[in-house]
Amino acid sequence: MHLRCFVCQFVTRHLRHSKAGLLRNLHYERHARNLSCFSQRTCSVTVCPTTIKSQCKSIFVAKANYSTNIKGKGRDISHVPDIKEFLSASNDATNKQLHDSTVEPIPYLEKATYSKPPNGKTVYFETYGCQMNVNDAEYAWAILKEDGYKRIDNLEKADVILLVTCSIREKAEDRIWKRLTVLKEKKLSGYPKIGILGCMAERLKKEIVEKEKAVDIVAGPDAYRDLPRLLEQATNESQTAINVMLSVDETYADIMPVRFDEKTKTAFVSIMRGCDNMCSYCIVPFTRGRERSRPVESIVDEIRKLSNMGIKQVNLLGQNVNSYRDMSSVEVGMPNLNAEPMSQGFKTIYKPKLGGLRFADLLDRVSSVDPEMRIRFISPHPKDFPDEVLEIISERTNICKQIHLPAQSGSSRILEQMRRGHTREDYLNLVERIRSYIPDVSLSTDMITGFCGETEEDHEDSISLMRLVKYNYAFLFKYSMRKKTHAYHKMNDDVPEKVKVQRLQEIMKVYYELLEQTQRSLVGEVQLALVEKV
Repeated sequence: MHLRCFVCQFVTRHLRHSKAGLLRNLHYERHARNLSCFSQRTCSVTVCPTTIKSQCKSIFVAKANYSTNIKGKGRDISHVPDIKEFLSASNDATNKQLHDSTVEPIPYLEKATYSKPPNGKTVYFETYGCQMNVNDAEYAWAILKEDGYKRIDNLEKADVILLVTCSIREKAEDRIWKRLTVLKEKKLSGYPKIGILGCMAERLKKEIVEKEKAVDIVAGPDAYRDLPRLLEQATNESQTAINVMLSVDETYADIMPVRFDEKTKTAFVSIMRGCDNMCSYCIVPFTRGRERSRPVESIVDEIRKLSNMGIKQVNLLGQNVNSYRDMSSVEVGMPNLNAEPMSQGFKTIYKPKLGGLRFADLLDRVSSVDPEMRIRFISPHPKDFPDEVLEIISERTNICKQIHLPAQSGSSRILEQMRRGHTREDYLNLVERIRSYIPDVSLSTDMITGFCGETEEDHEDSISLMRLVKYNYAFLFKYSMRKKTHAYHKMNDDVPEKVKVQRLQEIMKVYYELLEQTQRSLVGEVQLALVEKV
């Protein structure tokens, strides 16, 4: 067994150190994993490149002889190399390969057909879903621009078409499937290359490759740095180039996104990525990964550059934007054990995260860069509004007095099923506290109708919540079950589609009635408005 383990390590090390970068390709990563003795699979030299075949030949012969000799008692095995000889041979072979100026050809690419992009490396973007996807597209464009690509607005002249996708609801994914059906008809001699980026790429990588043979690139939200290499690998005859690995630390903090609309006076700045809340209905933690925050200084530096460029409004972005927590700074120091990191009465499924520079600290820094630059943020979670956050929003004139406060439901029973970490009463207490700090605040929300097990009484609780809070804006949806979520594995999507639609219509009717009243109350007031275009 020890010999077998060493053989696996020997082959894997050669693959890792290969100048051709074999382990960068999923094909070789898969075979490297198959070499592990712990998988109970027999090691096979056929997965090694040509050079490693010859270098490993004696080792595998020795292993075979050893296996034969130990079966017969008293058989002579003195001719079998011991472990010192294996180590010596391994080091010599590795050093020789590392200093060899000849790069060994990669077997599966030897006959691949490459063709020159007909339009000189042009790329066309289509963005679907939330503002985070818009920002992701700008990061992807910044990376490709650095690699020599040119962005165009004419689909017909694109060498590469990239769709930045959303998976939050089934309807969003249906739009992408229909779009792919249209785009693959435009392929001629391998072009344009079609790529799926973002949340849908991570969630449905297998389905995308198998269902839509025209897709050349699949890249998850944390793989945009890899786009130039993936595009290089997308040959005429190769399989789809894929990288959907989620990262625990990727924030793209060192990349300045290139805005698509250079005339606009509004910019989006990503401050954190991922989500740890694990709400039972939500796919985001599975498509965006764990929470990680950008260093404060990198955010302040980007906002300062935007101010110098004439930007008048910045939107701070994150899947759970107000759970921001920078642990990279020397200013972090020891955690303040007396600090209350969450809204009063709220809880999480994970332990409270103490220490670090929090959202209130970030708001203090960014709002001080340019007093004339308006600051907004989206999308927050109600649990992450401690008093210090409300205080700084109230104090700083350039932080917009608008807070998005997703309720999702007005029923405490359904909120518990959703794993939201609060009750209806906790939510209403937070609304009251926000208005005590910021009397003229504008509130918006998200609301889901027809969640698993929702009764008519639960639905009425949601409608009554809408009447009590009187939101200035609301995003209203019927429930769409997503694979991988807690609800998918543990609950039944038992509310009929017809009932979901009916309840959605009812809650929309109430919302628009209340919105008209709210807007009438503003007649005669003077409001500061941002003119984005003329």
